[in-house]
Amino acid sequence: MYVGAAMAVWLFDDATPSGVAWLRCLGAAMVLLAWRRPPRAAWRGKALLLAGAFGTVTAGMNVVFYEAIARLPLGTAVALEFVGPVVVAAIGSRTRRDIAALAMVALGVVLIADVQLAGEPLGVAFALAAAAAWAGYIVLGNRVALADTGVSGFDSLAVGFAVATVVLSPLALGTGAVWGAPDLLALGVGVGVLSTVVPYTLDQFVLRKVGRAAFALLLALLPVTATVIGLLVLAQVPTGMEALGILAVVIGVALRSREDGQRTAESPQEPP
Repeated sequence: MYVGAAMAVWLFDDATPSGVAWLRCLGAAMVLLAWRRPPRAAWRGKALLLAGAFGTVTAGMNVVFYEAIARLPLGTAVALEFVGPVVVAAIGSRTRRDIAALAMVALGVVLIADVQLAGEPLGVAFALAAAAAWAGYIVLGNRVALADTGVSGFDSLAVGFAVATVVLSPLALGTGAVWGAPDLLALGVGVGVLSTVVPYTLDQFVLRKVGRAAFALLLALLPVTATVIGLLVLAQVPTGMEALGILAVVIGVALRSREDGQRTAESPQEPP
């Protein structure tokens, strides 16, 4: 996922961040539609509305996230983005562990913001907007999973990204230079494959193999993964304060994920 995000940064010299996010959506839609070939039922009624809303919110999340990583180091932006799922989880439960998790994430945000607000306040704002969009992604994703439409999750994902590509098509105006360079266009489609198709497909396989509890705990590694990729691919070295902030977010996500694992063990029929 974050190798794809690093590749997206390479395109920012030739296209706007929002335009690159649209290219990611287009690439993902093309590959998913060719692979899944969703049935007619996926393009009608409630199934279409839910998938379209889910795909548009997901693509919108990618747009503001790309605007964030155009201004902030990759690991820093990912750490700020994690505010969304942790807040949603904490609101839904309110246990002591949730409160501790939220406190650690808040501390991480304060430490990161103390470094970034002076130089890149807009980047912090975009990263927090991505966090809010991630919260919406969780809520809508749950509704898509629970909806009795007879359409598989992968088919809904394909339809959703197709709808989002059309809805967000004005952002294509920021991709002009890419269309005249086949290598850049291939890179844009590659971002969609690496950041969307491959991770989302692997998610399903991993969930079947290790279960939701272990999968949730692995989420705590994502800010670290993003920081390492940012260092190796983009030469982005976090400051000491940023590193502490990212570590605080990791601890908060791990605390929250352990709670998820305990509740999953008690309620194995709880939908993913």
